[in-house]
Amino acid sequence: MIEIKDLTKIYHVPGQEILALDNVSLCVKKGEIFGIIGLSGAGKSTLIRCINMLEKPTAGSILIDGQEITTFNNKQLRLARQKIGMIFQHFNLLSSRTVFDNVMFPLEIAKVPRGEAGKRVTGLLELVGLADKTKVYPAQLSGGQKQRVGIARALANHPKLLLCDEATSALDPQTTRSILELLKDINHQLNLTILLITHDMNVIRQICDRVAVIDNSRIVEAGDVLDVFSNPQTPTARSFISTVINREIPAELLHRPETDNNGAATKLIRVSFIGASAGEPVISSLVQKYAVHANILYGNIDRVKDTPFGNLTLELIGESAKLDAGIDYLQSRGLNIEVLKA
Repeated sequence: MIEIKDLTKIYHVPGQEILALDNVSLCVKKGEIFGIIGLSGAGKSTLIRCINMLEKPTAGSILIDGQEITTFNNKQLRLARQKIGMIFQHFNLLSSRTVFDNVMFPLEIAKVPRGEAGKRVTGLLELVGLADKTKVYPAQLSGGQKQRVGIARALANHPKLLLCDEATSALDPQTTRSILELLKDINHQLNLTILLITHDMNVIRQICDRVAVIDNSRIVEAGDVLDVFSNPQTPTARSFISTVINREIPAELLHRPETDNNGAATKLIRVSFIGASAGEPVISSLVQKYAVHANILYGNIDRVKDTPFGNLTLELIGESAKLDAGIDYLQSRGLNIEVLKA
């Protein structure tokens, strides 16, 4: 759906040039929810504004549904943007219009006949759970309700692509979860491609299929969300993941003795569980098969989107050869094993 190649954006200000995007390349597949995460100033807002050409790139290529939009004239851009919905952090609703008329607004611009447009608006308000708010004004709505209006408005012209610019960062955690669930439902029901930017790894964890990490104007890591969570390759990704899944090992655990009181060997390992393996009794099987003791020192289990994911720090105690065989067994069961101390 989206293919970006070598995208560069330079802002020219008096006396200097600011490099906002530096040779960014990424691909978003049709029908997926793709997240871009980065700190403030990393370039993520500039990237999403380039995708709908609110910012003109300095160099590079942006293909949306096979069309090179960087070459479009103003008329072509207006038509293309009708198929690119966008929702914003601060909702951007028209305070003088009712909920119904806010959603109607893009249809008026597109000159959709009033009767057809009215039916479409009614259906969209039902979809986002605001069928009873048609005559209400934005000032009378909660933050979550305002964002639902924004989502309905973004869907008015049957877009192929929905861009979300920090769509939940102004909302409380409970409301954020409800909006993310709504976006997941819309993605499934409409087979709508969703690209969202955020600084919150919880958002990525809950709804995204794939993620790209942007740092200092460059994409430093990208991949399936589960792969990035289970095996982050960059300090930036590890830092974001640590905000939702603590992978740090307490220092006192790293200084445990290399043998127990009876002289048996010990190994300190971290076991990562993903998907079906999170529900299998692999630790008890390890103890039974290899006559080793497993002391659970530290761990957490959560979900990444709809998949169980977790880490356990174990102290394995026994004969050295059996410890090695036990670790091989865990790896053979599809678990990611990191030896922290041998």
